[in-house]
Amino acid sequence: MTVHFILSGETLESIAEEINLENPKYLKEFHNTHCAREDFIYDDLVPRKKLLIPDIQKIKEYNSRNDADFKDPKLNPHIPFRPENLAKIYTVESRETEENVLEEKENALSYTVSVKWIRKEENNHIFHLFKNNFSEKSGSMMADLASESIRSLNPVEVKTDDKGRIVLIALPKETLDNLTKIKERLEDLFPDKYAKIYLDEFERIVLDPSLFYSRIKDDIFIKNYFADLRNSFTKGKSYLTQSIGEENTEIQLLQQVENADYDREIILQQRINPLENNKDFKGKYVLFTESGLVKEIEIKYTISQFGVKNTSLFVLKELS
Repeated sequence: MTVHFILSGETLESIAEEINLENPKYLKEFHNTHCAREDFIYDDLVPRKKLLIPDIQKIKEYNSRNDADFKDPKLNPHIPFRPENLAKIYTVESRETEENVLEEKENALSYTVSVKWIRKEENNHIFHLFKNNFSEKSGSMMADLASESIRSLNPVEVKTDDKGRIVLIALPKETLDNLTKIKERLEDLFPDKYAKIYLDEFERIVLDPSLFYSRIKDDIFIKNYFADLRNSFTKGKSYLTQSIGEENTEIQLLQQVENADYDREIILQQRINPLENNKDFKGKYVLFTESGLVKEIEIKYTISQFGVKNTSLFVLKELS
């Protein structure tokens, strides 16, 4: 038996994983059997308090009971990706908050996205995305220009592999052929010197396929809707990489099924793994079990650095 002092953010599950104890309930049971009354664990772990850890032989004995929840096949699902004939509209809300000791600033954006499956090419799927109905809290000219520029490119073409992972994002040839007219229309709508600078850069990015792909793959809708959700589960867990923040910092996520009692819809919970002191991430996906397609998403993460806390909330719901 060893004594461990609980760190902030640690859970019975995370500590059990570190010591290779399959069922975390035995960690609580062992501690409460051997600890002083004032150290008894009732619910969540309390940072800086003591936790008694069983030795290797005791861990082996617990594991031999073979009763860990993760051994349930429904917690290790094979999530399919069957998008054929998909034609759905989603509502999206994106909210960004910046806090420091002096002030709190918030910006909110909402819009709709139509996702339509077009065809299959070998093992790849082709989709068209249409963004519309933008509403931004700030209501500035530059925000309106950005929204109108995005609308002018509809549809964006997304190619995925057979697990829904992005292979390529591009614009149809007819959009590129009409870009001069598209830009002229935007210049007429926004006759401003700053708008001209924006539109010149907009044109440069759109005409460079690799640059366009590198920018749009980090679009908050695209990277969340086409996230790498369908990796294999082992011991009730699967792992994926995601990016967060203005700098698109990569983080590693652990993904688990919320509850084995599911039928038509499966709920996936995501959290950052390993834990990081200056970042937090909580993701929730609702998928249709039969097709593996997204119905709802809710993602909230925070990044704290240099005395500033940035919080991002992304919510997607199927509209039709």
